[in-house]
Amino acid sequence: MRRKGYAGWHRHVNAVQADFNMSDWLTDRNSLTARLIARSQSFRVQRLRQGRALCLPDEADAIALPRVQQVIEREVVLRCDETPVVYAHTVLPLTATASHWPLFASLGNRSLGTTLFSDPLVQRGQLQYARLWREHRLMKRIAAEYALPAECQFLWARRSVFRRKGSPLLVTEVFLPEILGLPQMKVANDEKTD
Repeated sequence: MRRKGYAGWHRHVNAVQADFNMSDWLTDRNSLTARLIARSQSFRVQRLRQGRALCLPDEADAIALPRVQQVIEREVVLRCDETPVVYAHTVLPLTATASHWPLFASLGNRSLGTTLFSDPLVQRGQLQYARLWREHRLMKRIAAEYALPAECQFLWARRSVFRRKGSPLLVTEVFLPEILGLPQMKVANDEKTD
């Protein structure tokens, strides 16, 4: 039985019973940004909000905070050819400094993923997986931004903690239904097809 408003995070993707196509998106440890760019003609990050907010209880545990408290929060939607495909939610402790996470405060509509995967000081922790049900706070935020189909009772999500100079940054990525409609790979204009 799930607790209202909470996600059950698991260390293995099989625990959330995702099908093969969704498991492929969930378990890929490479840059999600790079993968989305390769599957679209135009990719962009739409920043929804960034600033201080209370973290969620399971987020406090993930970044080793003693209790639910204020953090820096960033929420964006990743769009492929203007279609929203991923909602990303990032939190970091207020104790994080500009030397821990340079450029984070000034990302604007730029990709955090590009920064994380190009910085040799950043280490990624283990991926965790969940189904986020409609009563979860992140699902409520997503539903406020986008009209989710009535039959969509949950969305697949993954998260991992990135560390730089000992400072944690938690990234949660929620996959919107349109992710499965993306083409396998963008074909370059100069490629010949048979």
